[in-house]
Amino acid sequence: MKKQITYILLLFSIASFAQQKPVVKAEIDTTNIRIGEQFEFKITVNDTANVIIPELENIYGIEIIENKKIDTLKNQLIKKYILTSFDSGAYYIPQQQIFIRQRLHLTDSLLISVATIAIDTTKQKMFPIKSIQDEPMQFDDYKPYIWYVLIAIILIGLLLYFILRKKKEKIEEIIVPTLPPFEEAIQKLQQLDEKLLWQNNQIKEYYSELTEIVRGFIERELKVPALESTTDELIDILTDFNDLKAISTTKETIKKLRDLLREADLVKFAKSRPMSEQIEANRKDAEEVVTELKPEAKEEPEIKIEADELD
Repeated sequence: MKKQITYILLLFSIASFAQQKPVVKAEIDTTNIRIGEQFEFKITVNDTANVIIPELENIYGIEIIENKKIDTLKNQLIKKYILTSFDSGAYYIPQQQIFIRQRLHLTDSLLISVATIAIDTTKQKMFPIKSIQDEPMQFDDYKPYIWYVLIAIILIGLLLYFILRKKKEKIEEIIVPTLPPFEEAIQKLQQLDEKLLWQNNQIKEYYSELTEIVRGFIERELKVPALESTTDELIDILTDFNDLKAISTTKETIKKLRDLLREADLVKFAKSRPMSEQIEANRKDAEEVVTELKPEAKEEPEIKIEADELD
């Protein structure tokens, strides 16, 4: 009787141990697919405590389409994968390592057969190969060209600006002053006085503007290159004009002009610094030269009408 009770207890302990032993299982929903078809690979673990299911690694001939999260169902853990294959043949899904309470458990390896799709060329109409189709242009396709367009617009704008500016400067140079030579010279002399150049120790600048006003007047009034001529050349021209009675002036006026220009040359090139009385005298001489130096007026020929022509 004791032996029977011992055997019964031993059987119960073995059955209880068998029920508590963790079980891992791998399965696929089909063993045969066609190229490109998908199938499900599932790993089931009959335990939920301290279970580690490593991620599925690359399998030769098989591609992983989707890796699903682990599901818990009662006392089971279920891990699912969606797989496929694009090459015909037979491929093995190798054993997977599952760790339960730091102990290694292996699943079974599985075989999947991948078949090609048979094409009946007698029933299936063959079509010619289509050429590459262009996709419609989108805004992002034009972005690289926007910068080039902006740079081109800026460059064209700058080019037009400088061209128009240069053209405007040329037009301004061509425009003849509206004032007569005498009035323009007097006006410029008055403007020179208002600048107070020599009073602020800018003697060289003062004499440069003063002689330029006088030379400019002579060039416009007498039509001679006074601005480009030296002092002696200009005096010789005016002396010849006076001798030929081409201008209405006196030798005294020509002498005043010569002294003024020579004084200006000394200031500009020899760094001479005349006294204020001399500067004021030169300013007065400049205005007298402008006032007295004029071209000789041409007499209009008289037209005589005989009495017999009126009849």
